[in-house]
Amino acid sequence: MNKLHYFADSISLLSLPEKFTYPFHYTPHPLCVAAAGEVGRYLSTKGEWQGELRKGKMFGVLIVRTGEGEVGYLAAFSGILAGKNRHTYFVPPVYDVQEPDGFFRIEEEQISGINRRIEELQADVRYKDCKQRLADETILAGQVLDDIRGRMKAAKVERDRLRSTVTRVDSEQLIRESQFQKAELKRQKQYWKDHLASLQAEVEVFETEIERLKAERKTRSAALQQWLFKQFRMLNARGEERDLCNLFKDTVQKTPPAGAGECAAPKLLQYAYRNGWQPLAMAEFWWGDSPKNEIRRHGYYYPACKGKCGPILKHMLQGLHVEENPLETDMHRDTELEIMYEDEWLSVVNKPAGMLSVPGKSDIDSVYGRVRRMYPEATGPMIVHRLDMATSGLILIAKTKEVHQNLQAQFKNRTVCKRYVAWLDGIVEKKEGHIELPLRPDPEDRPRQVVDAVHGKPAVTDYTVLHYDSGRTFISFIPKTGRTHQLRVHSAHPLGLNAPIVGDELYGRKADRLYLHAEYLGFIHPVSGVYMEIEKESGFDDLL
Repeated sequence: MNKLHYFADSISLLSLPEKFTYPFHYTPHPLCVAAAGEVGRYLSTKGEWQGELRKGKMFGVLIVRTGEGEVGYLAAFSGILAGKNRHTYFVPPVYDVQEPDGFFRIEEEQISGINRRIEELQADVRYKDCKQRLADETILAGQVLDDIRGRMKAAKVERDRLRSTVTRVDSEQLIRESQFQKAELKRQKQYWKDHLASLQAEVEVFETEIERLKAERKTRSAALQQWLFKQFRMLNARGEERDLCNLFKDTVQKTPPAGAGECAAPKLLQYAYRNGWQPLAMAEFWWGDSPKNEIRRHGYYYPACKGKCGPILKHMLQGLHVEENPLETDMHRDTELEIMYEDEWLSVVNKPAGMLSVPGKSDIDSVYGRVRRMYPEATGPMIVHRLDMATSGLILIAKTKEVHQNLQAQFKNRTVCKRYVAWLDGIVEKKEGHIELPLRPDPEDRPRQVVDAVHGKPAVTDYTVLHYDSGRTFISFIPKTGRTHQLRVHSAHPLGLNAPIVGDELYGRKADRLYLHAEYLGFIHPVSGVYMEIEKESGFDDLL
């Protein structure tokens, strides 16, 4: 069944995009916004799905042009929806793992059968009885042997006392007594060794079979997973086809992560290519509540995940005229770096939003590159701390290795005072407070961070509300720790301020910039010992 949808409302006033969406940093095209709106209205009519939808799911839309020149859109969801991966309104999966007579379901049932057999063996009354008897008898063996050793020790003490007073005949009797006790201990040790070995053998009958089944399950599961990845044969605009194993073989992880190929974006492109349609623009949006650890907001657009979709989309977009990666654009090539303070040992610069602190994989402009050219005689790493590319504000530069070490020690000991200001998309009612939400990287979508009470590192932020304007909050942050994206996550997470920083495309909504600025630094000068205070106003406190 054809999954192409035509817009319910006229799109005649909307121009077609000149380039296809760069999926990892983008502003959704108006056509994508219109398509997402229609998908949202459709989802609202599905009463039987509402319970699951409230838990949250990622959806995607793809604007396409047919061979006849007609423009429409495709819709998809990530993973499974309402227990199925096929629904009338949405494009099908790249490979249907739910096909009832397919190899995957048959082999999956075989593995499920192994799981059931393992569970049966582990629950077997005889197995449990053997294990309990072995545990009880092992304890009893220890107690019996300890008792014998105790009596032998006491008997030896008594014999040593008597040896100085007894006759030769009596002395020989004491020796025979000692030999008898040693022989008895040896006999008891052998008895308990044989007895416990017999019980262990009974237990091992079960455990050997359980381990054999687990090994078989592992082997079959790995083989099935590899087989499955090879069924995901991803197309690109040139008509070239590569399976997931091939696409991920040159990545750090070498093998595809679970769920690769089942996100909305690959499904949409695959269906378009299969039908010979030209992809024009794409967007993915979240529907429902945010997950417990991640930050997703209902109706917000999000970039594609890099862990699962990065290698896939890199291949699938080949042959399309794709937007440039904004992170690889030297937007500040002609911008002079503002020096806020400088002496012979250090300087403080005001980094503009959109400039890297240190060089990335691409050879584009960075604060490090600028100051290295400004101070060619400087030694050491120079950059003492970093700001996100999207964040503006003060960065401390050391001109010597010794000064760098001193300043880094101050950061490590948390004696450096940093203050940021930001506009938040929402109202923070509590005028000041303290946030503690531990953070760790999302391995499948770096550099995104997630809140994790078990594996996360401590992250602490103090805040003060400065003023409000048009449903937004202007706020001051003093971070007590320096975790990646700490202020961004603490702002956006429901357990934090539940109000993302304006312009935060990872945890909120994209704008003309990220409205986060590092406005103040306080530190002890490594040479003079004077407490230094450097401040640079954001310049956007009254723009919104």
